[in-house]
Amino acid sequence: MQDAATVLEIIGKRGARGLPVERLYRQLFNPQLFLMAYGKLYANKGAMTPGVTGETVDGMSLAKIGAIISALRAERYRWQPVKRIYIPKKNGKQRPLGLPTWSDKLVAEVVRLLLEAYYEPQFSGRSHGFRPGRGCHTALSEVVETWKGTHWFIEGDISDCFGSLDHQVMLAILAEKIHDGRFLRLISHMLKAGYLE
Repeated sequence: MQDAATVLEIIGKRGARGLPVERLYRQLFNPQLFLMAYGKLYANKGAMTPGVTGETVDGMSLAKIGAIISALRAERYRWQPVKRIYIPKKNGKQRPLGLPTWSDKLVAEVVRLLLEAYYEPQFSGRSHGFRPGRGCHTALSEVVETWKGTHWFIEGDISDCFGSLDHQVMLAILAEKIHDGRFLRLISHMLKAGYLE
């Protein structure tokens, strides 16, 4: 298997050129990608929060990664429903938060790494949310540097944005450039996993 960084670099070059990507699913058989994903997740303080199975980062091992890869290879990996909890918002309302199982977090992070490698070179340089090396500070810097003389801004919030996304539209957009039915099915199954209150 190729080194994880090399795999992501190759995928990123295809993305930068706008070329479709095929056989992406087989990258899910690369233990190096799972170790990279594990490193990213482990650094997050939420890594110890159990999902519906009670499984946490503490139960991770190379054998567990091997079992996940075997299930993916045989197309037997099944996403578990997420445990839904509610956390308070500043306005007094509650926001739902999904807590997936540790295995699902790990597989989802590998999928995210692959998608990010491909799509990141195609995103607008003016977009700052949920992107590597970008965030509130880079957005504010751009506002200071670019928006001189602006007297007003319009602020908005899309109610239930993530909960109201049409999954079929999203999958159709992915299918335009990702020519891999197995990879798209895996994402579709993830989106349909549901939640437990």
